[in-house]
Amino acid sequence: MRDILVISLVALFALMALRRPWIGVMLWTWISIMNPHRYAWGFATTAPVAMVAALVTLIGMLFTRERESPFKGAPIWLFLAFSVWITLSWLFGVDPAGDYAQWDKVMKIYLMTFVALILLNNRHHIMAFVWVTVGSLALLGLKGGIFTALHGGNYRVWGPGGSFIEDNNAFALALIIVVPMVHFLYLQVQHKWARHALTFTMLMCAIAAAGSHSRGAFLALIAMAAMFWWRSEQKGMMTALIALMALVILPMMPVEWWERMATITEYEQDQSAVGRLNGWIVAWEVAKHHLFGAGMSYQHQHFFDLYGYYNDHVIAAHSIYFQVLGNHGFGGLFLYLAMWIATYRTAGWLRVHAKGIPQARWTADLGAMVQVGLVGFAAGGAFLSLSYFDLPYNMMVMVVLARRWVETRGWERDPPGSLLEYAGLLRRKRPQPGAAAATSVARRQHS
Repeated sequence: MRDILVISLVALFALMALRRPWIGVMLWTWISIMNPHRYAWGFATTAPVAMVAALVTLIGMLFTRERESPFKGAPIWLFLAFSVWITLSWLFGVDPAGDYAQWDKVMKIYLMTFVALILLNNRHHIMAFVWVTVGSLALLGLKGGIFTALHGGNYRVWGPGGSFIEDNNAFALALIIVVPMVHFLYLQVQHKWARHALTFTMLMCAIAAAGSHSRGAFLALIAMAAMFWWRSEQKGMMTALIALMALVILPMMPVEWWERMATITEYEQDQSAVGRLNGWIVAWEVAKHHLFGAGMSYQHQHFFDLYGYYNDHVIAAHSIYFQVLGNHGFGGLFLYLAMWIATYRTAGWLRVHAKGIPQARWTADLGAMVQVGLVGFAAGGAFLSLSYFDLPYNMMVMVVLARRWVETRGWERDPPGSLLEYAGLLRRKRPQPGAAAATSVARRQHS
């Protein structure tokens, strides 16, 4: 039954994407982040659903007139430079043939990121993209949080199989990043039932992240909560909310969880932490001796034999920074950091400049919450290998598109109300002077 449901949904939206390719972007996003086919039990598990989503979107893009240049801001130019750099890194790496599968996987994600920038061009597209991106993870967090609460945190929570976030640590960080994005949706909905549902979802995502038993995610959760409080305009209420979440989450966690968290300050005696330090030393040495790094992975035995300080055991990077450094060298790390700094600044531009524009107030909320999510990514990513995961790149797309929408006064050309507005999942815009003519033109263009 699950297989039939998943394949039917993919087929339905794939057919719609041929006529309206922006729907294909939503289909790809849902499949890429949530991996719904991995929760089936039969033929859908191995079906090439992501390939289908990408193909119909690209075909639809060829025939639609609703295309724009993807280069809409500094983060995207840096993203392009980083994409080129890692391709050179792969070609001049130590094992291009062995690294091809990883390069191919990453480039497909990057290609569809550019496609999203080409096809999404109005408020309804951006909000739909936010809902699909956030909802795909939030539903998994809701499920994981309920599981953790029912079992008292005695079992670890894991992500969807075959994805970047399959590992419990990576899945926890993804949930922490998505919590402020759920809060953004909370600020946009108008029905009380929807707000209550989103509040409960945020709590469950935080519980699921704690239930992963990830120390890196725990530190990211603290950093995200601090940033959340700092960005809040109602610090008293936010303080009470964070305290309530702590009072709900911490007492339910078992002794094993507390003992694991206590080892954060005892890294000298922790073999796992020592192994990570050793892997970071190797990444640094690889970057020193190879301009483009090792390729798509610096986890080669001869590097650890040469540069290992504590031991010669090959270990994953366990850090977005050292993963990029070892894989792509100092140049790659510079472009990677510059891209996220530019994204953070774009989100900050929205928070400052769109706040006073009634039609664009939602983009100020978006910018603020993307900044909170990026802080969580920066903090938790210091201990986890998630350099190529879709979610942060999708957040980059959101703020770049939103800034272009604000700069070009997108509310004057947007098509009429969307399904999200009619369902109460998106606040409706108030009519503005001269909006009737703009709406009429937009309606003709949309049809």
